[in-house]
Amino acid sequence: MVSLDFRCLTQPVSILRMIVTITTCLCFSLVATVGYVVSPYWAWCMFTWCFCFFFTLLILILEFTTISTKLPFAWDDFTAAFAMLAGLMCLSASVIYPIFFTCDTCHRQIGASVVSWVCFAVYVAEVVLTRLRPKETIGFLSTVPGIMKMLETFIACLVFMSLESGQYSSSSPLQWCVAVYSLCFIFAILIILLTLGQLTTYFPFSFEIPVIAYNALASVMYVTAMVIWPLYTFHNNTRPNTCGHLCTWDKLVVVSIMTILNCIVYILDTIYSIRIVFCVKTE
Repeated sequence: MVSLDFRCLTQPVSILRMIVTITTCLCFSLVATVGYVVSPYWAWCMFTWCFCFFFTLLILILEFTTISTKLPFAWDDFTAAFAMLAGLMCLSASVIYPIFFTCDTCHRQIGASVVSWVCFAVYVAEVVLTRLRPKETIGFLSTVPGIMKMLETFIACLVFMSLESGQYSSSSPLQWCVAVYSLCFIFAILIILLTLGQLTTYFPFSFEIPVIAYNALASVMYVTAMVIWPLYTFHNNTRPNTCGHLCTWDKLVVVSIMTILNCIVYILDTIYSIRIVFCVKTE
């Protein structure tokens, strides 16, 4: 039986969600009126604002109708994790869009960029409020390993956004790097879904051990990609003089930087997981 909870709409977190629903809608509406731009970065920004608008509105509806209490996963863990992920996505869109798609006379684009920063600030406020709220139990996505998993998938999305088939189609070592990005992304998403759906309890062994093994393997794979990608993409390949604003060569740099960052995150994730499982739990 579905019942309406009007009191939830007056909660500070719900008010922030209503604000961010309006602001994200304003962002993609302003950008849509300017027109479509053939760019993966433009597509990422539009996807970010539409994704955040849809899921924030969905969260409001599910809580207002109390359906959220009947879902088979930790609702508070999901909403806290979504706010962190949405904040990261809005931060990236707030940086990317004004750099590549605004000018001194582009008033709607400037307006969208400013509102996007407001979206990011509101999501940060929501994260702070949810973290300060007392909880009896803390879900996986609200822990350090869970946050790292979301960060790993987020950085991988930035890598995919900068990849072009012409960059690696004729090079086996670079194809290995793309395979590393893809496999690690898939398994990180799988771990998030299994833990969010509380399916790890059905495993006949401790789920933490294979996760540690995966983290260690992913770290090694990312180390190889961190070495191979710049070695094969920049060897005898300096930035062309005709390279305009964000040309293919610049995207190679973006992929290299994101690979290094994700490699660091995976290594930290591995070290932290080993410490928690083998050091803290044995004390």
